Amino acid sequence: MKKLLLAVDHLSTWVGQALAWLIVLLTLLIAWEVFSRYVLNTPHDWNLDAQIQLYGTLFMMAGAYTLAKAGHVRGDVLYGFFQPRTQAGIDLVLYLLFFLPGIVALTWAGWTFFGDSLAIRESTFSATPLPLYPFKAVIPLAGLLLLLQGLAEFVRCLQCLRDGAWPSREHDVEEVDVDKLKQMVHAD
Repeated sequence: MKKLLLAVDHLSTWVGQALAWLIVLLTLLIAWEVFSRYVLNTPHDWNLDAQIQLYGTLFMMAGAYTLAKAGHVRGDVLYGFFQPRTQAGIDLVLYLLFFLPGIVALTWAGWTFFGDSLAIRESTFSATPLPLYPFKAVIPLAGLLLLLQGLAEFVRCLQCLRDGAWPSREHDVEEVDVDKLKQMVHAD
């Protein structure tokens, strides 16, 4: 089971890191449009639509990655003081009541939106229209990845309830923790 959970973490991490490169493309696209508009005096009407679609893709596809790294915002003023079993119990209830139904609904609705968009070959409303249906395909894909990662987190909660400690997860880049850094170099 541990290998399966880590494989799901690895998939979420890989997708998140791969799609993070869209930030570079988005930055270049914005820089090109600024240069083109203000230096060459030739703005492009499709550019804003492309920027919105790239940003939306980044935003939606980052959900599973962030969940895999336990990076979503939570009101943990008291949560951090609880024992792991208590934390797991709270998480389990919240996953059952809110997360899983919400993500299933998102994925289902996203699939419907994508299907309707594909059927009519939907495009943006501009002089140089861009196809919109590939962007809408990201909604159910992001939902599926988030659902998969959520199920892995659900299993982690069950394991923590059984064992009394949180199971391991794949490590990635983390914020610098000054206290940990001091311990590493044995400083006061």
